[in-house]
Parts: sequence; structure tokens; C-alpha cells
Amino acid sequence: MATYVAFLRAINLGANRKFPKGAIVAATEAAGFGDVETYINTGNVRFDTAMRSRARIEAALEQAYRESQGFEVPTIVFTRAELRRVADDADRLAADHAGRHYVSLLKDEPSAATARVLEERSSEQERVHVEGRAVHLLVGESYLGASTSNVAVERLLGVATNRNVTVIRALREKWG
Repeated sequence: MATYVAFLRAINLGANRKFPKGAIVAATEAAGFGDVETYINTGNVRFDTAMRSRARIEAALEQAYRESQGFEVPTIVFTRAELRRVADDADRLAADHAGRHYVSLLKDEPSAATARVLEERSSEQERVHVEGRAVHLLVGESYLGASTSNVAVERLLGVATNRNVTVIRALREKWG
């Protein structure tokens, strides 16, 4: 059995996309995954499975979540080693950054050329770094005022979900 971490996109936003932690655990277990645990109510799920294909795992979870909740829940899966790498990259990239740091986790790794297009949005006020399936957004004091957000990341790179670096680091300590 291998351990994976899934990041659920766009849950618990507004009245129509509620997906409580208990329901996430139940749906994940119903899909055949074991030793399921969640962390805060933003869609972070750890589980064990004998499956090895990330695409198959994501598809199984997305189907289970759709059946449980009645709406699509894009799901992005990382191995524990990949999660550690994302957090370690965050530490390295933000060493000299005093503002906010968010990480957009991608379903698919972008090409080098596409990643470069996004990174070229960097300015003195904001920095964008693409590291594999993670886009590090280093912004000023307000994420809401940033010119590069998860919406911009998705427009260019496809399905992504966003977490602040505090959550990424906590997950590394808890599950990495």
C-alpha cells in the first residue's frame, strides 16, 4: 500500500458546494481507499491504496465525490515525496520574501514553454515560480490584490487548486 495526498478543488465555497470532512472521509472509503484522514475543511485528504496510477486514483475519487455530493470535485493527487518536495521548494523560494505565499497545485505538469509564459508575469511586487506540478505565487500583503492568482494559473495551465504555504508546510509535517 502506498500513501497519497489528494487536494480537492472548489469545495465549501458558497451554499451549493458544501463537502464536510466526515462526508469526504466516507466517500473516500466508499471508493475503496483506506486509512483516510482529512486536514482542515479545505479539501486535504490522506489515504492508502494499492493503486499506482495517479490518473486512476484521481478518476476513482472524482467519481466517488460526484456520487456522494452531486457535483464535480476536481481532485489533484500527490505522493508523500511530491508533497515534501513542494513544501521544500516553498521554503527555498520564499527565503527572502516577506509577503504572502500561495501554491497552486496542478493536475498536470505544464510544458517548459507554458511554465515560462506564466513565470514571465513576475514583477518587483510579485514572483511566480513553476516547479513541476506546483506554481508558487509570492505576492505582497494581499492575495486578493495580486495580478496572478489561481484563476490566472488555471487559464494557462489547466485544473489547479490553491493553498497557502502554511497549509502546505503543515501537511508536510503531518503527512509528508
